[in-house]
Amino acid sequence: MLSTQSFRFSAVCGVLAGLLIAIPGLYDGLAGETALTSFLLGLSPAFAIPLAVALHLRQSHVQGGFGAVAYGVNMVGLGLFAGAVFTLNMAFYFLDDATVAMLRQGPTNTALLLAGAVFAVGSVLFSVSLVRAKVFPTVPAWGYMSVVLLPVAARLPESPATGAVHTVVGATMVWLGIALWTSLSRES
Repeated sequence: MLSTQSFRFSAVCGVLAGLLIAIPGLYDGLAGETALTSFLLGLSPAFAIPLAVALHLRQSHVQGGFGAVAYGVNMVGLGLFAGAVFTLNMAFYFLDDATVAMLRQGPTNTALLLAGAVFAVGSVLFSVSLVRAKVFPTVPAWGYMSVVLLPVAARLPESPATGAVHTVVGATMVWLGIALWTSLSRES
């Protein structure tokens, strides 16, 4: 089991992940993507990973076999999606449209689609495990399912709708990070 300090670190990472998703995503949706917002969004999944590990460990005593499978698929999907988000926001953003189109015709596009699919399945499964375990508040547990919209939003032009998706997902991550932190405070 993680130490209290490690759980708190993971909670802070969850809040950071949420803010790095919500704020740049909302800005992009309203004003258009910039190099700074693209950079910040590219970093966000790295902070979501410690949160997912800690959420799993906090509920592992009540989640059973389904929860373990859900966690495993979620972690593989999150890792793949982190690579995809990093590529899209840190590399593709700075390339001209013709180069990006050429890259998307080959195996890169297949890899991005598969990463998004595994991420979506893992996110749904992990959200269900959060709801079933009843360790964290119900709204963000169900809200975790909203992350399945991120691979879809990544393929669409920036708009208020994509900004709203990022805001909902970001708020969910912040809420889960805070819920993780407060679950530790109740034990102290």
